Amino acid sequence: MRVVSLACSNTEIICALGCASMLVGVDAHSDYPEAVVRSLPRVGPDLSIDVEHVKALRPDLVIASLTVPGHERIVSRLQQAGLRFIAPEPVSLADVRRDMRLIADQLGVAERGEALVQEFDTAMRADDTAGKHRPRILVEWWPKPVIVPGSQSWVSEMITLAGGVNPFAHLNVKSAPVSDEQVREACPEAVVISWCGVRTEKYHPRVVRRRPGWQDLPALTRDRIAKIPEAYLGRPGPRLALGLRDLRAVIRACKPY
Repeated sequence: MRVVSLACSNTEIICALGCASMLVGVDAHSDYPEAVVRSLPRVGPDLSIDVEHVKALRPDLVIASLTVPGHERIVSRLQQAGLRFIAPEPVSLADVRRDMRLIADQLGVAERGEALVQEFDTAMRADDTAGKHRPRILVEWWPKPVIVPGSQSWVSEMITLAGGVNPFAHLNVKSAPVSDEQVREACPEAVVISWCGVRTEKYHPRVVRRRPGWQDLPALTRDRIAKIPEAYLGRPGPRLALGLRDLRAVIRACKPY
């Protein structure tokens, strides 16, 4: 089977299923596993996919994604081009499991899909040692304006599993910009930088520290500004397990002793 992946998370799921040899093309942002993707044709960034290039690769299946706002235009063009595709839109961790199974089924390796889900479930267990104190953890997808995950985000679930609280879980959205006043009201005990599309070495805590009205927040007075790669929190695939691991470390640092 010839497969083109249009999202990093899809690429990582395909490879975790042991189906890397099926890939004949990937989007511009897919960077893992590096040994697999470095030699594959690139069909463009998520919102500017070259559908004609995709078609020229003669795929039996295109795996798109609706997690990126605006990607529905790409999906429409895939349909117009007569390409066979699926376009998952995960919101929850249950959806991530569902999509692992869906992709495995489409690739003809359903049993591997079940094994991958079991491995994922083992890694994504709740922290039984969390205790009563559940610190408020602000994860920011973008620095200006500050954009945070709401209740319709697997990250809210991950913060809970790690033993913390998303102070913006009351927002019934996937993500939303928040004001300095809203952040002060939320009073986070730690800030996690996970800026989308930015390399981790470009995550600068000073950007957080110099925001007006943030200096007295517990997260800043106690120097709890952490960096977790967006690849570990923002990609709905197997490496969310690494994001949960890193969130647990942040939350352990907030525990009173």
